[in-house]
Amino acid sequence: MVGASLALALQDTPLKVMLIEAVPAESAAQPSFDDRTTALGNGARRILESLGVWPQISQGAAAIRSIHVSDAGRFGFARLQSAEHELEAFGYTVSNRHIGAVLWRALRERARVELLSPARVLEVQLANAGAAPAVQLKIADSLGAERRVAAALVVAADGAQSLVKQAAGIASSDSDYQQVAVVANIRSDRAACGIAYERFAEAGPMALLPLANGSHTIVWTLSAERAQAVQECSPAQFCELLQCAFGWRAGRILEVGHRSAYKLALVRALEPTGERVALIGNAAQALHPIAAQGFNLGLRDAAVLAELIAPVSDPGAPAVLAQFAARRTADRRGMIAFTDGLVKLFGDRRVAAVAARNLGLLLFDVNARAKRALARLSFGFGAALPRLSRGLPLMPPRS
Repeated sequence: MVGASLALALQDTPLKVMLIEAVPAESAAQPSFDDRTTALGNGARRILESLGVWPQISQGAAAIRSIHVSDAGRFGFARLQSAEHELEAFGYTVSNRHIGAVLWRALRERARVELLSPARVLEVQLANAGAAPAVQLKIADSLGAERRVAAALVVAADGAQSLVKQAAGIASSDSDYQQVAVVANIRSDRAACGIAYERFAEAGPMALLPLANGSHTIVWTLSAERAQAVQECSPAQFCELLQCAFGWRAGRILEVGHRSAYKLALVRALEPTGERVALIGNAAQALHPIAAQGFNLGLRDAAVLAELIAPVSDPGAPAVLAQFAARRTADRRGMIAFTDGLVKLFGDRRVAAVAARNLGLLLFDVNARAKRALARLSFGFGAALPRLSRGLPLMPPRS
């Protein structure tokens, strides 16, 4: 989704853009446009508005107007209401499959980006510094036919185990959380009504998010062994187990759809760029879903990169990539630290830590300034917002 967003952002620029996608967007096997749900913050919504796709995405979106955070079995809780911050909503939950379909349809209809799908990158060769184009890609289509493409810049939006990242020699640090997220859509006897729940249980955090049809999606973090058990049990047993773990705030859980599981780890590239290579999205950083900020952060990667390379003749020049790295440093570090810190804070079961954490939640609940800061989280930690986040065109008009 991040790579498609970048391609869409660059469609009206002088740059010649090619998007290589291994799995067709309409395929059930598409790993980006899958059955998971993404929480889009207002910063992400603004970018998607600027790209001209928000009206279509919003048709499948559920507004989050209330957030309830609690520590299961403890006294700590916090509540946030979007109306108190003069916001229509804190954000919107949309299925990845719907977002992906809208982005891909826009790329096809506007036809200004060369789309290669299905196609795989077999090899990435970096030429001598200073050459333009300086990167050679060997690509194979679905029939095995190969072609070579020269590029001034290769943007890796191919996930945490990015082939491009490895070819560029950019190292990553991996921290296994020893957790698995079980994701499913559920129906209860109470409509979602715009309420998102974040509940920190003994086994790990649980997020219950509203869907456009009034049902919910659950992101249930468990140990690998426990995750396998809840995946394999019957639907009725799953609903019973989830009810016991989550409680009754969302009503009686009646039905569960398809269940998927995803191993959780923090993967971060030590540098967001290499020689004529830029990393965005999960190729740059793959986060724990506890704060639902992974796609929002990746979308800001794409917005900043698009803004920097759109007006230049050589988008892979060292000075351009250095500026991109500098612009993304504060936001990346801040969001990684915030997300990882939440995982560790709520994973600490020591008595003193639990007491301090629950007191902190209660203090947060009455602190208007802290709530305002959290409401702006989807705009990031960087000082300068990209133009697309401010509702401005990618390139300022020529005088």
